[in-house]
Amino acid sequence: MFELLQANASNAASYLPVGLQVAIAVGLVIFLLIVTHLLGPKRKTSDKLQNFSSGIESHGDARQPMAIKYFLTAILFVLFDVEVIFFYPYAVNFRDLGWSGFWAVLMFVGFFMCGFLYIIKKGALKWED
Repeated sequence: MFELLQANASNAASYLPVGLQVAIAVGLVIFLLIVTHLLGPKRKTSDKLQNFSSGIESHGDARQPMAIKYFLTAILFVLFDVEVIFFYPYAVNFRDLGWSGFWAVLMFVGFFMCGFLYIIKKGALKWED
């Protein structure tokens, strides 16, 4: 473990090109940001200071209540998308897992379906409200 923590000169020298490239890239970005700020136009007109939203004139308050259905649908998508990812290891190793793996995945699918049926029963996917 102690040998891994020691930094020898040949190991550090192998990172020198990467360090130089990162330093040059960061320096170039900072330089270009400063130059464009100094040389760019600074005319602040009323048209430039207005909010732009797809060319549509804004009206009303931006703090209007939004339907919870959008957030619920997004959360359900993430939830079921992550659950589907758990099927990949089973698909790759289904022969090595044997019957115990089959029953474990069948139980996982059962829980998955219980959650899906609960969502349908609660009407979370209905948009006619």
